[in-house]
Amino acid sequence: MNARLKLLESPVAAKALKHVIAAGSALAESTLPLATQELVRLRASQINGCAGCIDMHTKEAAHAGETAVRLSLVAAWREATVFTDAERAALELTEQGTRIADAAGGVPDEVWANAAKYYDDEQLAALVCVIAVINAFNRLNVIVQQPAGDYQVGMYG
Repeated sequence: MNARLKLLESPVAAKALKHVIAAGSALAESTLPLATQELVRLRASQINGCAGCIDMHTKEAAHAGETAVRLSLVAAWREATVFTDAERAALELTEQGTRIADAAGGVPDEVWANAAKYYDDEQLAALVCVIAVINAFNRLNVIVQQPAGDYQVGMYG
């Protein structure tokens, strides 16, 4: 399987993607735990059916020390006992923020308030940005049908 379009080979797309990639890279400097960031990226990618991002973030999280059990249970985080309350709050915010079109009025106040119990304003800002950036990447990859399976850890810098 090949992608419909190689975005990084298009001058206009590559120029735009440079900024999206930079936004994602800036989040590594936040105080939001890297494990939480990868769980969020994986969950949003699962919801959006983005095979390329699921491949990438599963491998990146495992490389960073995430366990196979936790990675396998991200899709069923509500019933899994392996996530902290803070991670559960981040995953709920991720689901609500990713499925924004399904909810009249957007993210419910109680979902936001629950996340705010565990994360300070800077971490919340990073969390919102992680959710937004991964959703942008998911949409790009799904539209061009980016294939998955060949990702190598650190492949994109």
